[in-house]
Amino acid sequence: ALDGDVAGLMLTNPNTLGLFDENIHVITEAVHRAGGLLYYDGANANAIMGYSRPGDMGFDVVHFNLHKTFATPHGGGGPGAGPVGVKEDLVPFLPVPLVERREGRYHLDYDRPDSIGRVRSFYGNFGVLVKAYAYIRSLGAPGLKQVSGDAVLAANYVMQHLKPYFDLPYDRPCMHEFVLSGKRQKDAFGVRTLDMAKRLLDYGFHPPTVYFPLIVEEAMMIEPTETESVETLDAFIAAMAAIAREAAEDPAKVHAAPHTTAFGRLDETRAARQPDLRWRPEGEQRV
Repeated sequence: ALDGDVAGLMLTNPNTLGLFDENIHVITEAVHRAGGLLYYDGANANAIMGYSRPGDMGFDVVHFNLHKTFATPHGGGGPGAGPVGVKEDLVPFLPVPLVERREGRYHLDYDRPDSIGRVRSFYGNFGVLVKAYAYIRSLGAPGLKQVSGDAVLAANYVMQHLKPYFDLPYDRPCMHEFVLSGKRQKDAFGVRTLDMAKRLLDYGFHPPTVYFPLIVEEAMMIEPTETESVETLDAFIAAMAAIAREAAEDPAKVHAAPHTTAFGRLDETRAARQPDLRWRPEGEQRV
């Protein structure tokens, strides 16, 4: 139950399982009745562009991950950046300065007495913002809607083809991504999701996110995006199906993967605890 201690709730919709919550209004209305606000994490906005709007779902604050939806680097590939939007009644409290336009010129507005104040010393990664802006302008509204339609189509296409080979804990139409489980392979053959992810490297594919979300045992989160051709999707499906067969017929091969990379199975626990982040000439000792 929600009470007066609830200040706000952050959600994604669709969620990390790739499922759109049709009951989102029930959630937002309950939080609002308790006096709280709804914050929308735009991580999965590439599934809904042109189809639904967070404001219509009842959200009060939205941040857009430009580095996920609008063609800029993500994760280790580059910095994240993106705008935060709020409903009209929250505008007076936005951080200063705000960029305002007056008589065709832009300026920084510090005269906002109800503002929460300055929260950062800079305005994000300019290169990321410019790339996202160019991407949005080049596609336009119809193109962005097609991006979401293609991403959802690709995810459902792959999901339907892989259902016979892996467990699908949430068997319903997905949005931009879906989550399989390697529990079948683990229980029957002792092959874990990590083993199958490493084996994918031998087939020329970067493995998907594994063991997340945590509510799915032996999770594999697969997000084809809108950019992959049907030929690439078919090749990925064939690779995953082949690995599922190998798990049953030759589990030792999957356990020992990868076989074709410059380095084999790495000690990931040691890599996390003792990261070696620079190259050293042969013979130089690590201090």
